[in-house]
Amino acid sequence: MLIQNMSKEMSVNLLKGTHLGRVACVRGSQPYVTPFSFAHHGSSLYSFANVGKRIEWMRANPLVCVEVEDIVTRSEWRTVVIFGQYQELPDTPQFGEARVLAHNLLSATASWWEPSFAKFLNRGTEHASEPIYFRISIDEMSGRQAIAA
Repeated sequence: MLIQNMSKEMSVNLLKGTHLGRVACVRGSQPYVTPFSFAHHGSSLYSFANVGKRIEWMRANPLVCVEVEDIVTRSEWRTVVIFGQYQELPDTPQFGEARVLAHNLLSATASWWEPSFAKFLNRGTEHASEPIYFRISIDEMSGRQAIAA
């Protein structure tokens, strides 16, 4: 197996061809990692979620880390790591265009809306969803790939 760095173009191609990754945020000294769906556009990742621990923590500390991967086998894989910043896209005129862009990008993926519009239970009580559009600006990105030798 040969492991090598990926070019920026190769990393962007992985982001464009993948719609599921993991986002890490931190509060105090406690990290928190969750899967999330996203769409890549320009220098940002766009996503959609309900208010919960992840959104609350990213609101408090907008610095995040994202990991995206394409694993074929243990010796053939690609992974991209992004350091970036969370920015919420509230339903205001200032963010209207960004919200429309986010919606259009995300709606290209089947069932993109299901987790955020589903009713959910918390401690046995049903809660209505409060969907949030957000983007993660890409400040730094690196990628690596393994090629079977």
